[in-house]
Amino acid sequence: MFRKNRLGLFHADANLTAMNGDNQAAADKGEFQSCGGLSRRNFMRSVTMAAGAAVAGIAVVEKASAAPTKPMSSGKTVAAMTVEGKLIQVESDSMTHVHPGRPRSDPQVRIGMPGRNWVMVIDLAKCDGCKACTRACQKAHDTPVDREWIRVFNMQDGKDTTPYFLPKPCFHCDNPPCTKVCPVDATFKRQDGIVLIDNERCIGCRFCMAACPYSTRYFNWGPPTNSPEALKMAYSPETGSPRRIGTVEKCDYCPEMLEMGHLPHCAGNCPMGAIYFGDQLEDAVTNSKGETERLSKLLRDRAGYRFMEELGTEPRLFYLAPKNRMYPAPGESAQS
Repeated sequence: MFRKNRLGLFHADANLTAMNGDNQAAADKGEFQSCGGLSRRNFMRSVTMAAGAAVAGIAVVEKASAAPTKPMSSGKTVAAMTVEGKLIQVESDSMTHVHPGRPRSDPQVRIGMPGRNWVMVIDLAKCDGCKACTRACQKAHDTPVDREWIRVFNMQDGKDTTPYFLPKPCFHCDNPPCTKVCPVDATFKRQDGIVLIDNERCIGCRFCMAACPYSTRYFNWGPPTNSPEALKMAYSPETGSPRRIGTVEKCDYCPEMLEMGHLPHCAGNCPMGAIYFGDQLEDAVTNSKGETERLSKLLRDRAGYRFMEELGTEPRLFYLAPKNRMYPAPGESAQS
């Protein structure tokens, strides 16, 4: 009596349900004759219900076909931390900024995240000089190609020593000389270890640049580039956006990413997993590959050190010596 159509709905087959003349005459008189065990009243009811379901099914199919298709994923993943503190891998294509940073009027901007003491560790044995960290930072902060908040240097300590790569962001010192010389308190140290700049207070004197022994600060001599999205947001010292002419800027450890439980852009996008980041109070650091290490053990076993530590600035960035490198030295070819 019924056949399934292409929408998965049942419909009546006219050839199987056609009534002969006697049955039709009886039906016209109100005598509901059975047709294969199905009364005319029930038959008409089922046909009406099937027709309504078919219309609804077609509407669903048309709506589904009109819905935008999801773009294909690149397959690349980055490390992210959930609100429960678990490290997971998520598609980089799905990573978007959802935390614009607190407004500068919020007192928490200068206090920082409570109960945190952020620290970075860079394993020079893993760094292959690809500068993926630099490109990720530039993309996130709308900085031009000649403005590198994390620079990668080709280093060689002596003529008889093997060269290596050294990424160098701001060191976010615990005893920062930059904050001591700023006459308007535009650059400040937070309780969570991060050093930021409030460009609505910055007067462009560049005293902080002169005081910084690591040369990690930059001055906007001309109108800086800003994305349309950045121009729509209110200024926040936690993001440095939108960038402004006549002000100083630098690496900020991406506080807005930390608020969302993500690694900073440089650490989260390092394909070698060379950049670790974490909380010193928890004695743990993590890289883009999801490798979590105990900070104290890592620094002890790998002879961790701080750049130009003799200056007494107490940087919050540690380096691990380039021992047993995992890539060919600069200028050398890979051995088969």
